[in-house]
Amino acid sequence: MNYDLDSAVKKIPNFPKEGILFYDITGILMKPEAFDHVINKMVELYKDKNLTSIACVESRGFIFGAPLAKELGLPIVLVRKAGKLPGDIYKRSYKLEYGEAVIEVQKSDINSGDKVLLVDDLLATGGTLQAATHMFHEAGAQVTDIFAVIGLPFLNFKEKFKGIKVTTLIDYHDEEI
Repeated sequence: MNYDLDSAVKKIPNFPKEGILFYDITGILMKPEAFDHVINKMVELYKDKNLTSIACVESRGFIFGAPLAKELGLPIVLVRKAGKLPGDIYKRSYKLEYGEAVIEVQKSDINSGDKVLLVDDLLATGGTLQAATHMFHEAGAQVTDIFAVIGLPFLNFKEKFKGIKVTTLIDYHDEEI
């Protein structure tokens, strides 16, 4: 079944600041048929990929990655903001539009040779997912695929992920306010 995801995405002008058009996935979550469509598409895309884990980026990546991991019978690796995970961690900083942020993954959750799918809700500049990819590579794992419900290809995110299959279900090609 095809579903018009664009109709479910809320577009909020001038958020979080003037001149930005915010693509809000909560509209997908409020429509069970839209959410079901996304999860079914993800299962279809990744059921035969021989993945060993699904890595979900805090926090909206958890929403989409968890049902996929359940359907595929795979473990979930949490990619969290700094200070949220106990024990030995991999840590990576990355640049934001107006500063820097840090993400972390527990070392015990990644094995050398793992084949990993990274999941987030929206892929814009790719900074967070690029930082996550570096942590998995540092551990000897391979990020084979990246998935986001929404992509903003006009921000050139694909250039940051050579050799990794990047999939988005809906793309917005410019930021019209």
